[in-house]
Amino acid sequence: MTEYRYAIVGAGIAGASAAYNLAAAGPTLLIERESQPGYHSTGRSAALYTETYGNRVIRALTIASRPFFEAPPAGFTEHPLLTPRGTLVIARADQREKLAAALAESKAILPSVEGVDAARAAALCPALRPGYVASAFYEEDARDMDVHAIHQGFLRGFRAAGGRLVCDAEVTRLARNGAGWTIETRVGTFTAGVLINAAGAWADVIARMAGARPVGLVPKRRTACTIEPPAESGFRGWPAVIDVDEQFYWKPDAGQLILSPADETPVEPQDVQPEEMDIAICVDRVEQASTLAIRRVLRRWAGLRSFVKDKTPVAGFAPDAPGFFWLAGQGGYGIMTSPAMGRAAAALAQGLPMPADLAAHGVSAADLAPQRLA
Repeated sequence: MTEYRYAIVGAGIAGASAAYNLAAAGPTLLIERESQPGYHSTGRSAALYTETYGNRVIRALTIASRPFFEAPPAGFTEHPLLTPRGTLVIARADQREKLAAALAESKAILPSVEGVDAARAAALCPALRPGYVASAFYEEDARDMDVHAIHQGFLRGFRAAGGRLVCDAEVTRLARNGAGWTIETRVGTFTAGVLINAAGAWADVIARMAGARPVGLVPKRRTACTIEPPAESGFRGWPAVIDVDEQFYWKPDAGQLILSPADETPVEPQDVQPEEMDIAICVDRVEQASTLAIRRVLRRWAGLRSFVKDKTPVAGFAPDAPGFFWLAGQGGYGIMTSPAMGRAAAALAQGLPMPADLAAHGVSAADLAPQRLA
């Protein structure tokens, strides 16, 4: 058996970005249970980069990731990773107070965010139903992300640095072997000094196999669907439209419109599928807020967004399992924070300080440490 310095369980965006940053530090193995990386949450992302989304730590990681997205290393991708989109957060009359608070918080982070009235909101997205929007704010700097290019760029760079990716390799047993770990999978057995748990919705399952205390990860179903766009040609330039209470959103994508009821239904880790009731709720909410007449849903799917109780990622060594490193709980923020989270995880897994630029944005090892959840 080849001895690896790092073995990462899970080749979604969390595992791939960490692997990309760790491969140069020593022999690194990336283990994926599916036949292709990114099958679950990574491949089902709504793909929106916004610096006003999430809590303090999430926003700091997102802002720190922007330089990488705007100027990735040579060979990372042949396509832009970010393209203009904008987000329009809307409120009915009964939501005005919530909107005002959200606007104040967003402007404190990103001064370019602007409050807009109903007329300006309608100009930005003509599909809004007249009389529905009482107030709104607009984040012009929000971007669409090319999730496939980002994920594949990390995997390509990982392999180029000598890393090994093994697919169809569901973990069946984990055991300490002196100074490291023995990892039994359906395609073979591997050994590594450090075991990194980037298994997404299955991270607590992997922890139990390793004898580590779970962090209370809760996978939550998020439903989405696509519909045909309206006849007017300008829909491609619409911003993403988001209800201030996150009861729905819609955004243009690849010549269609993505809709979601922004649901967060706790479920067991699984290959999650959409529920017809959630699709019906989504259509109803969007039709109330817009003039879109949704006659047919073209495609429907669901993904898992996995959170711990404070909705902040977990990255750090387990206090009760030597050499077991947590990398979980990135929820719906995993893609847009991936450059910063990949570097943070790689540094902490090597026993190094938090990278200086992330620390300057206010991200500390303690913010991410699993001990905070005890």
